[in-house]
Amino acid sequence: MTQQKEIKREGKGTAKLFDERSLEVDYATLPPLLQPGWKVLDVGCGTGAISKGIALAVGSTGHVTGIDNTAYFIESGKETYAAIDNLELIHTSLFDYEPAEKFDLITSARTLQWLSNPQEAVVKLKSMLKPGGILSILDYNHEALEWQPEPPASMRKFYATFLRWRGDAGMNNHIAEDLPEYFAEAGLSDVEVLEANEVYKKGDANFANKVGIWSSVAQMMQMVDEGYISNEDRLLAIEEYNNWIETDAELMVMKLKEVHGINNKQL
Repeated sequence: MTQQKEIKREGKGTAKLFDERSLEVDYATLPPLLQPGWKVLDVGCGTGAISKGIALAVGSTGHVTGIDNTAYFIESGKETYAAIDNLELIHTSLFDYEPAEKFDLITSARTLQWLSNPQEAVVKLKSMLKPGGILSILDYNHEALEWQPEPPASMRKFYATFLRWRGDAGMNNHIAEDLPEYFAEAGLSDVEVLEANEVYKKGDANFANKVGIWSSVAQMMQMVDEGYISNEDRLLAIEEYNNWIETDAELMVMKLKEVHGINNKQL
C-alpha cells in the first residue's frame, strides 16, 4: 500500500523550494546522530537537499541512498547533486523498495504525514535496519499549528477543510504525537522524542515565503474537485491570507517532532 491523496507537488517551483532545505536548518536534530562511514537511507528525500547534507556528514567512507515516489524531484536532484559521489537518488515508493543491504540509519522528514498507513511504514522501515541501526522520523502535528495574530476567517476555514480532507483520506494530522507508539509497536527500543518546531517570526529572512506555505497549499485544486471547498472560497483564502502576511502577520509555529529509536533485533 502506498501514498494516497497526496498534494500534487510536482513542478520546478516545488523542486526549487526543496533545494532550499538543508540538513542543519530543516533536520537540525539529526547531525548529532550521524557517524562517518554509515550507510543511510533517506525516505521521501524530495530533490535530495537534506540527503546531500547527510552524505557530506558520513563522509567518503559512508553512503546515502535517497528515495522518493515523485520522478521529477529525483531527476532534478540527480542533476543538482551530481558531484556528491556518495549520494544515490532513486525513484521508487517506500513499499516497493527492496534494498540488497541493511542500513545503519534510516531517516524520513515530513513524509509519513502523507501516508494512510504510517504504522505499516514504520514496520517496513525497521525491516531495512541493521541490528543496532537507528530509525529517525521527523514530522508534524498539524492540529497544533499556531498563528499570531489569527489569520483571516477564510484561511482558517480553508485550513480546517484541509485537515478534514487529509483525515478522510486516512492521513494522520497529529502524527508527531503518535510516532512513539508506532515505534514501540514495531519493536524499536530506546525511543527518544525531540522538539523541532519550525518558528517563523516577522523580520526573519524569508518570513513571507515560509508563512506563505498555506497559500501554496491552497493552490491545489484537489479539494475543489472532490467537493470539499468551493473555488471561490479557495481563492478568497489565498487573497486574504497573502494580504495578512504583508500587513498583520507576526508569528507562525509549525509543531514538529523528531522521534528516533534503535532496532535491537539480532541477526
